[in-house]
Amino acid sequence: MDDHGDDYGAWVGDTVPDPAAHRTEEEWAAIARYLRHAANQLGPSLPLCLPGEPQQCGRTARQHVLAWGAAVKAAAQHVMEEAAPSPAHAAYAAGPLYHQRRAALRAPDAH
Repeated sequence: MDDHGDDYGAWVGDTVPDPAAHRTEEEWAAIARYLRHAANQLGPSLPLCLPGEPQQCGRTARQHVLAWGAAVKAAAQHVMEEAAPSPAHAAYAAGPLYHQRRAALRAPDAH
C-alpha cells in the first residue's frame, strides 16, 4: 500500500484527544489484518504491507487500520455503485443507509 495517510497529521496536527488509545499494537495489527483481508476480497488484489511481514513498511499497525479501512470503504462504495440499478439507488445505499448502519454500530448496546 503506497498511501498510508501519513501526511494527515502534518497539516492538521495531533491536538485532538485520542479516544482509541486503549488498544494495544497487537490489537491494532489484528484489526488491520481483518481490514486488509476484506479489501482483498472486495477489490483487486492488494499488496501485503503490515509490520513484521515480508514487505514491512515500518508504519504502525494503527496506521494500517486507517489505510486499510479507507481501502475497504472505497471498495465497498465501488461495489454499491456497480450493483445499483440506478445512481439514485447507489446514493441511497452510500448515504442514508450507510449512516443508519454506522449509527447502529455506534449505539451503546452495539458492543
